[in-house]
Amino acid sequence: MRIDLHVHSNASDGTDPPAEVARRAAAAGLDVVALTDHDTMAGIAAAVAALPPGLTLVPGLELSCAIPDHGAPLSARSVHLLGYLCDSGDSALAAETELIRDDRTRRARAMVARLAELGAPVTWEQVSAIAGDAVVGRPHIARALAEAGVVATPADAFTAEWIADGGRAHVGRYAPDTARGIALVRGAGGVPVLAHPRSPGYEIADEVVAGLAAAGLAGLEVFHPDHDHSERTRLTQLANSLDLVMTGGSDDHGAFNDSGLGSETTPPEQYERLLALATGARPVTGPALTEPR
Repeated sequence: MRIDLHVHSNASDGTDPPAEVARRAAAAGLDVVALTDHDTMAGIAAAVAALPPGLTLVPGLELSCAIPDHGAPLSARSVHLLGYLCDSGDSALAAETELIRDDRTRRARAMVARLAELGAPVTWEQVSAIAGDAVVGRPHIARALAEAGVVATPADAFTAEWIADGGRAHVGRYAPDTARGIALVRGAGGVPVLAHPRSPGYEIADEVVAGLAAAGLAGLEVFHPDHDHSERTRLTQLANSLDLVMTGGSDDHGAFNDSGLGSETTPPEQYERLLALATGARPVTGPALTEPR
């Protein structure tokens, strides 16, 4: 089985509609794909409706959280928490994600205002048009900057000159404490997994991971494009020492990045462990496969 448990659609900051994500997942030879948009499960129904024969969809989301940054008083480090198989009707999780999304809009407006002060010809109308009905985020602002010719590519916007953490146009936003995020996912019957804990800007120390495991964290994303071989070895050892599920995913955002669906996958035995921990939603499989893909 080929299992990619970290994929985005244009319900958040990916470029493809959920139905197209499902089509691409099947074309990439995946057996299982998880839709994990930022702070929303709005794309799940459309992805389920479009499932090709034989493809299984794992409902999920990527919850924006934070932990105190003890090296910088009064600040916090951004943490992404993957929540798999949550009950989409859970009121506590729904209320928290709505709060996060509302603050994302406030933050994006403030960043656009700062960019205007810096002379960048980007407007809120441009950014909101790019985002559409999606949860607005920095990638939408980055695409607006690229379209305006301020930077060559959206990736070039994520620098200290523009919208990287601490950059000239960066604005902070609300995010719940990671332990609270874990409790919310657990309360919705889901399985909380720490996303890309060694990605630049998202590095989480081993002792912090251990504390989160004690608070109910169930898994660690080991296999990710940002993790090299040595990092994967260290994370595997850490996950084994804490009895955490080890997941993998491409973190594909469509045209916004080039990781490619299925470029990173979850070992089948780890996927089975994850399924056994969920008490909320269940995976959904497309029509029976009548001939090989």
